Amino acid sequence: MRFSFLKQQLVALTCSVAFAAPVLAQDLFTPRLYVNDRAITVYELEQRALFLRVLRAPGNPEEEALKALIEDRLRQTEAERLGLKLTEQDVMAGMTEFAARANLTPEQFVEELGKAGVSAETFRDFVSAGLIWRQAVRARFLGQIPISDNDIDRALEASARPRALQVLASELVIPAPEGEEEAAMAQAQELADSISGEGAFASAARQYSAAPTAGAGGRLDWLPLANLPAAIGQKILALDAGEVSDPISVPGAVVLFMLRDVAEDKTAEPIAVSVEWAEFLVPDDAAEIARIRAASDECNDLNAQAKGLPEDRLTITKSALEAVPGDVALELAKLDPGESSVALTRGGFRRFLMLCGREQVLEPQPTREQVREQVINQKLEGMAEGYLEELRAAAFIREP
Repeated sequence: MRFSFLKQQLVALTCSVAFAAPVLAQDLFTPRLYVNDRAITVYELEQRALFLRVLRAPGNPEEEALKALIEDRLRQTEAERLGLKLTEQDVMAGMTEFAARANLTPEQFVEELGKAGVSAETFRDFVSAGLIWRQAVRARFLGQIPISDNDIDRALEASARPRALQVLASELVIPAPEGEEEAAMAQAQELADSISGEGAFASAARQYSAAPTAGAGGRLDWLPLANLPAAIGQKILALDAGEVSDPISVPGAVVLFMLRDVAEDKTAEPIAVSVEWAEFLVPDDAAEIARIRAASDECNDLNAQAKGLPEDRLTITKSALEAVPGDVALELAKLDPGESSVALTRGGFRRFLMLCGREQVLEPQPTREQVREQVINQKLEGMAEGYLEELRAAAFIREP
């Protein structure tokens, strides 16, 4: 019962695709929207929304798909203005990199997407839009980014030790069901702006948090920074003691963190982490969950519990930490092997997550040239959003 996370999502989508068949009989190539003189068709919109569902991207799939396709048209138009083009090798490299996040080859990834009704061209277009935009941003801003030796020295120092850190933090988790993401984010932002200090955070966690830690004021035990998703770990590490993070969006929720303390092991080497975990969809029944937990000391024990159930009820996945969905990764970070969490839900089931194992892998020290490229990319990333806003403000976007 070993499947990649992507395959889990594809299995769940198979039935919904079957019910969509009558829609496909319509003229899906009718324009849904024009961005300047470029059309976005109904077919493209439905395909992108389905693709986002497969990826379990946050937000309403239809709304996010339309927003993304508008941005893609803006990026493509700008790339043409700059005379930029992708080679077939560029596209294949991008598709290979993306598919590898699900531990699949591009061919396997396309095959699995096809089972959920997503075309190979939709995947290719998605990757191509991101690649050509990267070229456009570099073409416009690369010469404007001064990188000094001091910048590289600081980045090298920062990369040498952060994975040896442990953080003591508190969490506040606000549910964000589909269609309510904006309201959850607004509530989280209001709390982040108004909370100051551990006492206030603990009080807010007891009142608003949906996490099991709410009763303890959101307090977590010491967590190795390497166990946390990079985006979350970096935001926590940037805080001062008692400071509250900006809201962090994860699938189905918005999370606030408050840093309480940091400990450093100066003798440790930088590490990367891979995790193996089981996800068992179980009834939302405390007695049944207690029974399963009592009968399961390790992931293999869950196979007996899932006997006779549909194949997709139990999945066991092994991947690099950065490929684990943020909500799952945050729960796994709190567990030791053999421990479980039922904080998350899906489709009326509790998601019984058990950590099977966690492996730490030594990372080679990056070269100065690699660090230089990382610093450049970080700065370009900050400029890209403003660039896109300029293009959006100048665009003529209309319905047919």
